[in-house]
Amino acid sequence: MKFTFDRDAMIKEISIAQEIISTKNVGSILSNVLLSAHNNALTIKATDIKVNFETHIPFQVEEEGSTTVYCDKFMGILNSLPDGEIEFNQSSEGDDQGVTVVIKPVAKKIKFQMKSMSQEKFPDFDAAENVPYFEVPSKDIKEMISQTSFAVSEDETRYFMNGVYFEKKGSNLILVATDGRRLSYASKNILDGVSDFPSAIVHPKILTTILKHSPSEGNISIAVVEKMIFFRFGNYKFGSVLLEGQFPNYERVIPENQAYSFQVNKNDLINALKRVALMVDKKAGRLFFNISDGILKITSQVSEMGSADEEIPCEYAGQPYSLALNYRYVEEPLRVIQAERIKFEFTEEMKAVTLKPEPAEDYFHIIMPMQKE
Repeated sequence: MKFTFDRDAMIKEISIAQEIISTKNVGSILSNVLLSAHNNALTIKATDIKVNFETHIPFQVEEEGSTTVYCDKFMGILNSLPDGEIEFNQSSEGDDQGVTVVIKPVAKKIKFQMKSMSQEKFPDFDAAENVPYFEVPSKDIKEMISQTSFAVSEDETRYFMNGVYFEKKGSNLILVATDGRRLSYASKNILDGVSDFPSAIVHPKILTTILKHSPSEGNISIAVVEKMIFFRFGNYKFGSVLLEGQFPNYERVIPENQAYSFQVNKNDLINALKRVALMVDKKAGRLFFNISDGILKITSQVSEMGSADEEIPCEYAGQPYSLALNYRYVEEPLRVIQAERIKFEFTEEMKAVTLKPEPAEDYFHIIMPMQKE
């Protein structure tokens, strides 16, 4: 097996494989990336069993073949080499422990040798070819992922909430994430003419990868089948095992209407939160939002360290209210909302608070208030 490649082009692909691989055990095949050179093209595969990655790119192949190499070490070698053409050469001789691969720049007297492992031990991927793909605008699905994926539960005993819920309703694609104390919701009318597909709970790891590497323009192809979800764009193919279980009835959490609301400038709110949060008990994360005519006063809970408060202008007229909210549950949505103004809607001090952009978009975030003591 022998082929030549551009260093920077290979680094781009191996860096994605490195994100997928979850183990760094040198003896495990799951720590390796599969390289398969055929017909002047190189196929690269990586998996952690739950999430799969594959790309197919044109390379100059002199001798065809397949092997696997330890991904982290291969990436380290690539990063250490100078820019330009690199030669990858593996002899056909070897045993079950693998054979030696030689990696060297074409124009420099540098040579690395590393052990490879037979591709026969590499796990087979679930087929992603004969499944019903549909296309959605890349920009839209990326926005939906960014507005929801941070809100998944980290409690592994509630595994059915450890992912983002995908659902088709009419021509709308709906994404929902919740940890039981907050909920993020996004819906876009992007499935016109798309056949129904089963609802799915999608692992956030693959969604983070799609968010990071998918294009800003154009379309992404998606397929949802009984136990898998597949994404395809450019030269890339990704697949992930779906999470099992019954996702909570999120519609019960969404208020039909809320009696009161106030608006603030997003940057004012972000800056005030940063300052006041310096005195927040990190475990409880409790902040008080005191709303009165034209003023939002944000106050940290008094502790042994002290307290902090800050007032910012707000658009509100009515009786004063005080809401106890988790700092992180307010701050995280603000990172992804692009609007200049933020609207909070509420009914009572212990009922759900809705955080949304103003003017409204096709996403929102719901926060359950905390006890005040």
